[in-house]
Amino acid sequence: MSSEAEGRFHIVDVFSTTSGSQRATLLTADGVRIEALYEPCTRGVTETALVLAHGFTGSVDRPAVRRAARALAEHAAVVTFSFRGHGRSGGRSTVGDREVLDLAAAVRWARELGHARVATVGFSMGGSIVLRHAALERDTGGHADAVAAVSAPARWYYRGTPPMRRVHWVITRPMGRFVGRYGLRTRIDHRDWDPVPISPIEAAPMIAPTPLLIVHGDRDPYFPVDHPRTLAEAAGCELWLERGMGHAENAVDEELLRRLGDWLTRG
Repeated sequence: MSSEAEGRFHIVDVFSTTSGSQRATLLTADGVRIEALYEPCTRGVTETALVLAHGFTGSVDRPAVRRAARALAEHAAVVTFSFRGHGRSGGRSTVGDREVLDLAAAVRWARELGHARVATVGFSMGGSIVLRHAALERDTGGHADAVAAVSAPARWYYRGTPPMRRVHWVITRPMGRFVGRYGLRTRIDHRDWDPVPISPIEAAPMIAPTPLLIVHGDRDPYFPVDHPRTLAEAAGCELWLERGMGHAENAVDEELLRRLGDWLTRG
């Protein structure tokens, strides 16, 4: 599994839903069909769009993703999508590598819809992907104008907590991938990374001058607080260490989503 230049993407199909929302199928630069949903800002703001990248085993229609999207839509238009191998998107999950291409397609769709400014916010696996996307797309038309990574790992192959050891079992073992497919509705590629993609800690210093925010809970059961601290130190960026917060989109409350929306739309 290895990322390649993002290049162009294609919109395979778009149809309108209620209240100006649109569902679309996007074709990534490597030919994977990605389901996506666009929702206009509930306050009529049109300049900015926020692209939300979910965590591992999430999807565009998961309740926690929908809750976050509704809260952020009070600040800007919101694009949500399902990473490859998740939801109704095609392909198989590469757990953070080629998913950069999925995010790039969603960002480009937001710009095709006329938004002059596009910011990304990612949770857990999605947090690692928004960091890598911001580094790799910094000088292209698919770039992000601001980036927030919530509950993101700093480095690959981390197994220091029981939840992460379970995640690695799901990813690396045939029985684990069977559980992932039929129990977690996530289709996982069996191949190892080749080459290993740049890690979040390697990507973080490459993002400047794009504004970057690292957000993490001090009770995150997956990644302890050395992960956000080393990311913020490497990037020289702002860090919000949230007291009592657990992991990713399931743990963010309405107040934090409001602050995230304010931060992502300023500028």
